[in-house]
Amino acid sequence: MAVQPLMPKATAVWLVENTALSFDQIADFCKLHPLEVKAVADGDAAQGIKGLDPIQTGQLTREEIEKAEADPQRRLKLADAKVRLPEAKRKKGPRYTPVSRRQDRPNAILWLVRNHPELKDSQIMRLVGTTKSTIQAIRERTHWNAATLSPLDPVTLGLCSQIDLDLEVHRAAKEKPAEPDHGVTLLPAEVTTAKPAAEEAEPADKPSGDLDIDAIRAKLNQIGKTE
Repeated sequence: MAVQPLMPKATAVWLVENTALSFDQIADFCKLHPLEVKAVADGDAAQGIKGLDPIQTGQLTREEIEKAEADPQRRLKLADAKVRLPEAKRKKGPRYTPVSRRQDRPNAILWLVRNHPELKDSQIMRLVGTTKSTIQAIRERTHWNAATLSPLDPVTLGLCSQIDLDLEVHRAAKEKPAEPDHGVTLLPAEVTTAKPAAEEAEPADKPSGDLDIDAIRAKLNQIGKTE
């Protein structure tokens, strides 16, 4: 992303009024379209905007402007800032919650505890900006207002974004140890192919369901001979 000067239109107004720079040079420095600069010069745009001196603000030097005025092909270079401001670091800790939303935090905590028990206290603290003691009181139903609490989605309440909630749930799911699968398992082959015990040991004196015709005839013949 190209770096542009502070208040580019106000800077363009000052350069149009106080220098002999071309529209293209001013437009390139202020990151504007040349037609916008022409409209400023014609008085059709930026009416009522007070010009901002880029030399006074340390964005340009007089020598740089004079060189660009002498050479229409030269492009202005933004001067290096004399003071380096440190980058703002985000403070770690509970999320700031507006005063108007703080009364909804217990309901949001109750919703998170019920719907996402895998979340740690530190994650809930980051999402809704609460304290560990409050979370513990709601978990144990010892909160002073426990009787009237109702679970409400923190995203709907505006306490956190859906992206932040999904991120914390995803982290908690990754850190949670995998539970053993107690579902249906395959039995060993020797168990599934073995014959039932009733089939293996049949009683010897079990009567057969079929009659032996030859044995009956031999018995009758023997009886006839005896008589």
